[in-house]
Amino acid sequence: MNILVVHGPNLHLLGRRDPTLYGNATLATLNAAIKKHAASLGVKVRVFQANGEGELIDWLTANAPWADALAINPGAYTHYSYALRDAIEALGLPAAEVHLTDISKREPFRRVSVIKPVCLRQFKGEGPVSYFKALSFLAKK
Repeated sequence: MNILVVHGPNLHLLGRRDPTLYGNATLATLNAAIKKHAASLGVKVRVFQANGEGELIDWLTANAPWADALAINPGAYTHYSYALRDAIEALGLPAAEVHLTDISKREPFRRVSVIKPVCLRQFKGEGPVSYFKALSFLAKK
């Protein structure tokens, strides 16, 4: 099984951005842990991070033919990117939405996800474990 793992805007700042919320691990550390977990499941992953909406959509579109599923942390695009939502829906891949923090317990504007309706499930609030649970879930699809 092949899974795309996508990180949205500002996730390149992990390790520097509000460690009380996001922890001290860098994106490189998170990606290494994701790859290790994927390997333990017998899953291949392609991992990508971008800050731009169009760049995310272009990468998803280009890499979708390789993939059997998608795990995506849309970052701030969670709350308003209908373009990203529509791209995920159009790809037709089983998808899981991932968040390091529990967006349902954050500021009111962060509690809304326009991405969730086009995903099979949302994993949130467990730091890197949210990604691991999403991969384990998708590996069974």
